Amino acid sequence: MQQATTSLKKRGDLLADASAQLHVLHTTKEVRPFSSALLSAGLLPLRPTGIDILQVNVGKQCNQTCKHCHVDAGPDRTEVMSRATMQQCLDVLAKTDIATLDITGGAPEMNPEFRWFVAEVRALHREVIVRCNLTIIVSNPRFHDLPEFFAQHGVRVVASMPSYDARNVDRQRGQGVYDASIRAMKMLNAVGYGVEDSGLQFDLVYNPVGALLPGSQHSLQADFKRELLKRHGIMFNDLHCITNMPVSRFLEYLLASNNYDGYMESLVSAFNPSAAENVMCRNTISVGWDGFLYDCDFNQMLEMKVASKGKHISSFDYSALLARSIVIDQHCYGCTAGAGSSCGGQLV
Repeated sequence: MQQATTSLKKRGDLLADASAQLHVLHTTKEVRPFSSALLSAGLLPLRPTGIDILQVNVGKQCNQTCKHCHVDAGPDRTEVMSRATMQQCLDVLAKTDIATLDITGGAPEMNPEFRWFVAEVRALHREVIVRCNLTIIVSNPRFHDLPEFFAQHGVRVVASMPSYDARNVDRQRGQGVYDASIRAMKMLNAVGYGVEDSGLQFDLVYNPVGALLPGSQHSLQADFKRELLKRHGIMFNDLHCITNMPVSRFLEYLLASNNYDGYMESLVSAFNPSAAENVMCRNTISVGWDGFLYDCDFNQMLEMKVASKGKHISSFDYSALLARSIVIDQHCYGCTAGAGSSCGGQLV
């Protein structure tokens, strides 16, 4: 597959620095502070409702370099979580009632400890979500058995698929990604994923191609189910709509295409207090590849650690994390616009 771009870090781009991204977000004209929007909604300070999900980024290595990637992942990235840090995550799960481990990347399957980690989490009887880009399954023979591995361990697979149209997918994710994704989805279907009554959950993630807010999740799911079945005989369970965040490579795209100001205006004008009440940072803790803790995956990429005394997985303090104020900034408008956005899809 031809790569869509190279990582910001590889190119030495200014936006590879989180502080440079925050500078852009802080100097946007006529955009009121997100804290002001929360205050008007009676939600400041924003507090956790619990810790139901531990979302773990096991590394920034990826076989793709998608144009919209907020992680700035790619084949050139070398950041990979160690087994020792994974063990610290397991220790946290063992001593708490956190129900779900959500594994992300990069392409998380590229981490050499990935399969060990999944097996160990399942041994603790916790739900495992793996965020898969699909093409990793067909990219190399050593990954071809991933569908069987996922099925063996009862993993919930959540896969990126921004369109059922080849042109739109390849434009965002790289030439040839659509065809490779279709092959991978057929392999997942073949072992039962997305098949009725199989018990193997297979969800897709949709994010708009371009500087647009996503449409209705319900309508888009119906369209995806109809078109993927008609065109390729592919089945899946649910579609999650996620808003593109003005972070990293999508921020670069917005600036380069002169869409930044208009996009931020659309996010701000669509602020929804009901969505803000249900944002994922209220019941999730995000763990970086190096073990540091964040309120969400987007804060992680902007290097905004949790406002708690225990800022690393090795000093995880459940009570302190429940009592913290969630760290917010201008990018948070992305999760609170319209129907809202989270790793589980729209919020209202």
